[in-house]
Amino acid sequence: MTYATVMVSLALDQPNEARLQVAGELAERFEAAIVGVAAAQFAPPLYFTDGAEAQTLIDEGEASVKRRLAGLEAQFRAATKNRGGHVEWRSAMDFPSRFVLAQARCADIVVSGGQSPAFSDSFSLASPKDLVLQAGRPLLVVPDRAGWLDLRNVLVAWKDTPEARRAVADALPVLRKARDVTIVEIPEQDDDRSAVMAGVIDVAAWLGRHGVTATARVSEATADETPAAQLEKVAGDIGAGLIVAGAYGHSRFRELILGGVTQHLVTQTARSVLLSH
Repeated sequence: MTYATVMVSLALDQPNEARLQVAGELAERFEAAIVGVAAAQFAPPLYFTDGAEAQTLIDEGEASVKRRLAGLEAQFRAATKNRGGHVEWRSAMDFPSRFVLAQARCADIVVSGGQSPAFSDSFSLASPKDLVLQAGRPLLVVPDRAGWLDLRNVLVAWKDTPEARRAVADALPVLRKARDVTIVEIPEQDDDRSAVMAGVIDVAAWLGRHGVTATARVSEATADETPAAQLEKVAGDIGAGLIVAGAYGHSRFRELILGGVTQHLVTQTARSVLLSH
């Protein structure tokens, strides 16, 4: 398995440099095509008018969106002009998540930026939460501060769920290129630690048969910290540059109300995250 086509989702009024850099690196590492995508809709103001004045407002708003999309295309082409291989741009006046989800059919992996906990605009931003749930492709979330795809230490956040199994399989190409891979499970309070460790060792053995040497690790169960906080501590301990995880192993409703690991991973700014659902 490899990545033959890397898709990068760009956003209006957001920094795109980091995701462009990482998408370009992926394309070079795997000799893959790179496809840039962006979409936006004009969002009418809360106060509105009618008649000719309203049409003028809509026309000016849509013209502004088209100019900004053209600016994103120019940024994408400037970032990829020396990458080599197939380069393609796709954009539309559309809701970003809907457009990117449709285009993801041509990609092996989708690269996007993270999401601020305080900002979400469906008219100009393809939410990573929507993309990971519906794309049917792995999503690589790149924080704005990332300067490159750091594969020196990769952390696999394991939980024996379909989402985590899919994430590890989807991540095989990058795991093969990693220097060190650590698989960690954070057990629940009442979990049998020996059984949990046996499961993590199984995953390490499976990776070994795919050419990836991995260290198995089980964290101590604790009621004092959330799983997200414990995962962040392990990632810091090993200096992880990338986390691989299944997204929304619990229901999205539960994560939205109570918070959860997926919510943390798409909003943190310390490292890139590869998610699958």
